[in-house]
Amino acid sequence: MKTNHLSRRQFLERSASAAGALLLTSCPWFRCEAATKRTAVDQVMLGKTGIKLSRLGFGTGSNSGNVQFALGQETFNKLIHYAYDQGITYFDCAQSYRTFEWLGGAIKGLPREKLFIQSKIGGQPEQALAAIDNHRKVFDTDYVDSLLIHCMVKDRWTDEWKRIMDAFDEAKEKKWIRAKGVSCHSLPALRDATASNWTEVHLVRVNPQASHIDGPEETWDKSGTDVAPVLAELKTMRAKGRGVIGMKMIGNGDFTQPEDREKSIRFAMSRPELDAVVIGFKSTAEINEAIRRMNQALAETA
Repeated sequence: MKTNHLSRRQFLERSASAAGALLLTSCPWFRCEAATKRTAVDQVMLGKTGIKLSRLGFGTGSNSGNVQFALGQETFNKLIHYAYDQGITYFDCAQSYRTFEWLGGAIKGLPREKLFIQSKIGGQPEQALAAIDNHRKVFDTDYVDSLLIHCMVKDRWTDEWKRIMDAFDEAKEKKWIRAKGVSCHSLPALRDATASNWTEVHLVRVNPQASHIDGPEETWDKSGTDVAPVLAELKTMRAKGRGVIGMKMIGNGDFTQPEDREKSIRFAMSRPELDAVVIGFKSTAEINEAIRRMNQALAETA
C-alpha cells in the first residue's frame, strides 16, 4: 500500500489553494480581487461582461495619438511590448487616433487571447458594419474585445445614433466584438449612456481636480468644474453591473507635477466603481511610475 507523504511546503501550498478557491466562490463579482493584495496589473473583471483586462491600461491616443505617433513606429511597438512585459494587457485605441494603423503591428507576437483591445468609432459612418470590420482588419484580429461609440456630447444621443448602435449589436452577434459601449464628453451624454440599457462599457473622464471632466455643456471641448455629478453616474453604472473604465488620470497631460498625478491615481484607486483606468504613455519611465503609484495606492486602500 502506497502512503502519501506531504512535505510542509506541499501542505501549505495545497491548503492555500483550497482556501483561495473557497474565497473565490464566496465573493460577489465586483469584490473578488479585493480579497488579496491588489496591483496595477491584476486581471480584473469588466463589470458583468465576463471579460478580463489589466487594471491599468495603455492609452495610445494622447492628443489624438500625436504624442505616441511622434515616437515613431518602432519605438511605439517596443513601448507596447514593454508594457505587456510589465503585466499590462489592456490597450486602448480609436479610429481617429494617429496610432490606429500602428496597433496591429505593435501587438504582433503577443498572445492575442491574453490581450484586451478596446477601440472606438466616431461619427456616423454610412457603412457602420464595414467600419467595425475594418477595426478587425487593421488590428489583424478576429475580434475586438470592447468597441465604443466615441465622444458623445448630446443629450439623447442614443436616438440619433440608433443605426450605429444596431450595427454594434449585429457585430456582437457575429462575434466581431465582445462588448459594446460609449465614451462621453458631457454630463448630458453621460447620463443618457447610463440610462440606456444598450450600454455595457463606459469610458469615463474622472479625476479629483476636475480637469477635462464632463460638464453640463454639450460640447467635447468644455470641461466641468465639479467631479461630484460624474461620481453619481459612476455609482449608477456600478449598480447596473456595467463595465467602467476611468480616463484622464493625468488630466489630459496637464498634471505635470508629481503631486497631481499622485492625487489623481490615489483617488481613482479608492473608487470601487472603477474596474480599470487607462493612461496615455510615451515612455517606459511613465509606465513604471504609474504602476508604482497605483500599487502604493492599492496597498494603502486594501
